[in-house]
Amino acid sequence: MAAGVGGLVIWWWVYGRLAGLAEWFVFTVIGLSPESQLARAVEFFLYETPKVLMLLGLVVFGVGIVRSYFTPERTRAILQGRRESAGNVLAALLGIVTPFCSCSAVPLFIGFVTTGVPLGVTFSFLIAAPMVNEVALVLLFGLFGWKVAALYLGTGLFIAIIAGWVLGRLRLERYVEEWVYATQTGAAATEASMGWPERLRLGLEAVRDIVGRVWIYVLLGIAVGAGIHGYVPENFMASIMGKEAWWSVPFAVVLGVPMYSNAAGIIPIVQALLGKGAALGTVLAFMMSVIALSLPEAIILRKVLKPRLIVTFFGIVAAGIMGVGFLFNALL
Repeated sequence: MAAGVGGLVIWWWVYGRLAGLAEWFVFTVIGLSPESQLARAVEFFLYETPKVLMLLGLVVFGVGIVRSYFTPERTRAILQGRRESAGNVLAALLGIVTPFCSCSAVPLFIGFVTTGVPLGVTFSFLIAAPMVNEVALVLLFGLFGWKVAALYLGTGLFIAIIAGWVLGRLRLERYVEEWVYATQTGAAATEASMGWPERLRLGLEAVRDIVGRVWIYVLLGIAVGAGIHGYVPENFMASIMGKEAWWSVPFAVVLGVPMYSNAAGIIPIVQALLGKGAALGTVLAFMMSVIALSLPEAIILRKVLKPRLIVTFFGIVAAGIMGVGFLFNALL
């Protein structure tokens, strides 16, 4: 316990000095001019890279411990037999804390549907799991403050709940591939109780696994953000993603869907866009569309859903994301 507290103190001490170290290296060691575009881009990259990776490691460790309480069997058992509406809310909340993304869509979809979880409730879970990403939530909190993080959490949950409820009301079960309903699932596995040493080990394994897989995307995202921060004129970003351009929100969603990135990789780009004058609602819409909707996800879901249901699913979620973007651009 003492080692953990000591490690957290060291983490906080280093984290608080990253900005000064980046400035010292760029302006003293390298000797770049503070007015140059290259200096702004390099400083952004050198500051954001360790900051995002440190936040990511801390968040993933904590989430890895939380996730040890939520196996697929336990999650399915919680949702099984739930009525719609209440089930949509519970499924969306579970989607935040469970370790599933669009890559897990096929086995989860089969497991949920064949054990009696309503289709709309299943969709609320599958929307919330990637969209309301706990890594994105904490990174947003660390980079922009609690208000932006709360906006992301609240709107993401709202979209997941409402979209799942609407999909359930449309009675689209006939557009699920027939073999899914023919699949029988076995009894849920029982979860052995874990002690804290094992849960801490799972947290460390999560850091090695997740950070090991996404660090390259983090670097790419920060590199893109550094380029935007250093070289893109503020007036340009404000003109295409500002409040005055009515088409900016649909454009951001259409731009975001073909992209495939994780939360850690897209956050630095979001930070750079906001710094260059892009509107918050437009940037949130862009981020949500990148995280929640993607072409690889559609390809994966095609194994269990017919094209009409996939198009309906993407259309309803995209409409909800655009609604969020327009709302926040109008209010903020």
